[in-house]
Amino acid sequence: MKILIEQYGYSKEVLAKLLDSHYYSELQNGTAQVPYVGYFLSQKIPDTVFILPKVFIIDGKAFGKYTPEDVIDFEKLEEDDKRTIFALSTWIYRAIKLYFKRKSLYANNLEVMQNVVSHHGTNSETMIDIILSLLRFNKEHQNLFTYITRLRHSGQNKIHWQKTISRSAAIIQNSKPIYLQPHTKQKEINFDEELIVLFYSVLNYLNDEFHFEVRSLFGYELYKPYQVKDMIESGKGVRMLRKNRRRYFTDEMVKLWNLLFTFFAESQHVQSKENQNEQAMLVRDFNLVFEDMIDSLIGDTALPSGLKDQKDGKIIDHLYRDHSMIDTSDDVYFIGDSKYYKEENEVGTNSIYKQFTYAKNVIQWNMDFYHKHGGAYDEGLMYRDEKTEGYNITPNFFIRGHIDKAKLNDYSDTGLRQEGKEYVSYHFENRLFDRDTLILQSYNINFLFVLAAYVHGAGEHKEYIRSIFRDNIKEVLQRRYQFYAIKPRVQQEADQYMQDNFSKVLGKVFAPYDEKQTNCYSLALDVAEKYTKSNEELLLELENYFFIEKVAVGSIDKNPEELFGDDKQTVVCSTTISKDDLAVFIYSNQFSDDLERLRKSKGIAIGLKDSAAALSLAAGFMQTKYVVLHNKSDLSMVYNTAGSPRLLAAKDVKDYHIVLKDCDFYVVFDVDMTRNNLDIQINTSKLIKDSVHRGYDSVIRPIGQYVM
Repeated sequence: MKILIEQYGYSKEVLAKLLDSHYYSELQNGTAQVPYVGYFLSQKIPDTVFILPKVFIIDGKAFGKYTPEDVIDFEKLEEDDKRTIFALSTWIYRAIKLYFKRKSLYANNLEVMQNVVSHHGTNSETMIDIILSLLRFNKEHQNLFTYITRLRHSGQNKIHWQKTISRSAAIIQNSKPIYLQPHTKQKEINFDEELIVLFYSVLNYLNDEFHFEVRSLFGYELYKPYQVKDMIESGKGVRMLRKNRRRYFTDEMVKLWNLLFTFFAESQHVQSKENQNEQAMLVRDFNLVFEDMIDSLIGDTALPSGLKDQKDGKIIDHLYRDHSMIDTSDDVYFIGDSKYYKEENEVGTNSIYKQFTYAKNVIQWNMDFYHKHGGAYDEGLMYRDEKTEGYNITPNFFIRGHIDKAKLNDYSDTGLRQEGKEYVSYHFENRLFDRDTLILQSYNINFLFVLAAYVHGAGEHKEYIRSIFRDNIKEVLQRRYQFYAIKPRVQQEADQYMQDNFSKVLGKVFAPYDEKQTNCYSLALDVAEKYTKSNEELLLELENYFFIEKVAVGSIDKNPEELFGDDKQTVVCSTTISKDDLAVFIYSNQFSDDLERLRKSKGIAIGLKDSAAALSLAAGFMQTKYVVLHNKSDLSMVYNTAGSPRLLAAKDVKDYHIVLKDCDFYVVFDVDMTRNNLDIQINTSKLIKDSVHRGYDSVIRPIGQYVM
């Protein structure tokens, strides 16, 4: 058995002794490399050649221990390493064979020079298939072997006294006969037992060749490895099995006979001088196999048309739906790209930007779907919040196979962990919920785990692996951003703030909770030091309109309302208003700014100028019960007055929000901000139309006339 490593630069003379020239490509300075991975049974040596993936060059050495040249001669390796490498080689072989079965690419990528005869009939199975079948039969039929072994010993060594007395001489001692050569009761020849002896002799021979462990059976005298080899070369093994074929009837023993006959017949054929063919199970581009291995582990198979195979010709390696980072009741697509690299290779710039493009295309595909279907996403998906125009987070990552030289027998540990730096793409800083803000991560995963999961069927691992990605991505987001849950103090005021301050909050807030009948938002602020001041200013401003609670990303996916106590509930007050109740209507050209000033003041002070409008204000202000701030677009906020309105001199109104400056006297209304905005919609268009004093900022009128 010989071991080569894919894409390693060997001396050309070394490879020429092992392989025909079409199996390697020449490099400079007299070197050459093998571009394949897989199994090769060469008549040139003759011997078995395994070509292993390049990822097993660790720290510049094969398996982190040998020079690649040193492992060519398998027999010179340490015994434990022999077992490890043979097991690894068979795993690789099985993965390649499964890949071609899944992809149906035998004609294009697989070179099979020799069909073999097996217990399944003539097919494309190789000697490795036969060996693996023998090992599998041994593992699966231990109870059968134990049963036959017990039969062997039940009564076999009991003395047959009639034959002993009649055929053997006795020695008389103390007047008693002693028979030194007693005859025993011998059962008929147990042909099942004979087949088992041959079977374990073959396994022992293969162990001598490939170094895997086989449990020996007590009490059986096996053929030596050289004797089995002679059986192969002379054809004795085939003749022995043909002679005894009709003696086996149970399904298990018939199957075992077929396995052994296939082994001896094919082994004889391979070693025959007349056989000029070579067996091979090879793949030239093992990165395709690795990609399929990863996709079977994490990817979705049933995806909408045009999503994975994108319109611009790009094809995403791995794509699947999973829970959103913000609200797990909704899904987003996770986008992955598998990298089959040598240990020292890093992700290139082209790959990074291509991965960002994948994510942008996925987002756009979902937005196209949204527009095409009248403002509805594919069921369960959430990409853009229409309330804030914020975009959901789209997870994006690289994943590469990693080998730990200290764990070359560990096929169970995922070894999945983030490795290396993160790559960030954005148009606007500190706006996580912008569609162009993308975070690209890089992960390592245990290559051996992926290999075993692929061969055995990766379905049982899929949810677990996805959960690791989800948790790791959350950790990255939490490290880069502080997340908050924010809830309106007064619904109408908060909505108005969002509208008036769109540029301040765009990309920083996201509202994914509509289906939970809540009005909470998610707020994300970059924790980098350069954003500290601007973040603090924004939080102070938001506190005027929202209750704010720090949260971990994804922590308010069940019921965001539970984060806020009974004293932090959104208030939308309603009241019964008499149509004759008076209100002072204050026109605002800068609604949001005036509203903020009003919230920070004791109330409102309206200047009295020498005009009919002023006289009107002065005449009715004592009976005024409400203060209404409004604009020309039916935006309004209605508050109760607090205490009795009054007249104050200019020097006494500095703590109030002032309407009309440079007046000597002011009508002053204290505003009850503790009761928040009343749930009243004002028809401001009608108010302005009815006003005699157009262009004047304030007027007192019965509020009932203008309630919508």
